[in-house]
Amino acid sequence: MLKQVLDKVLNKGPFANGGDKLRPCFYVPIRGFHSGQVYCAPRSFFGVEDFLDDDNSRPYTYQKEKKSKNPNKHMSFKQRTKAYMEPFTLDVFISKRFVSASLTHRVTSKQVAVAGTNSKDIKAALRSRSDIPACLAIGRILAERAREADVYTASYTPRERDKFEGKIRAVVQSLIDNGIDVKVYLD
Repeated sequence: MLKQVLDKVLNKGPFANGGDKLRPCFYVPIRGFHSGQVYCAPRSFFGVEDFLDDDNSRPYTYQKEKKSKNPNKHMSFKQRTKAYMEPFTLDVFISKRFVSASLTHRVTSKQVAVAGTNSKDIKAALRSRSDIPACLAIGRILAERAREADVYTASYTPRERDKFEGKIRAVVQSLIDNGIDVKVYLD
């Protein structure tokens, strides 16, 4: 069956002159990297090009460290001090009805700054409590509250079920645009 379909396509269809015989000419979009440069880069969610470094990597994404299979194994200095060197974590929760985000201190487990679309002052100013403009507003308000608490850096690791795109990316990008340095650890 497949052979018959391929014979029909090869014998009939759009042709290009390729020497003695006419050969089929198909358009194949090329996507990926060519000689270390982006050949056909996808547009970002916000309608502007993604920020790329000189080596075509995203500047605020980092690889997550591998977890040890043996918990009794010797821990490195970086593993022991990471909670103190990057003490604040970003937590973003998005449901169908609302968006909330918070900055938490790792060692003391206290929330330093919180913003959500369910609070009275924020929900009165928004048309919808769960769309992209609401996510951008939550990021802006959380950044203001974090600066008031003298927090300028945070780290974010998405949950296993969450993908770093869409609304979550809007919150993180809004935080970065408003002066909070966020390190995103992707698997």
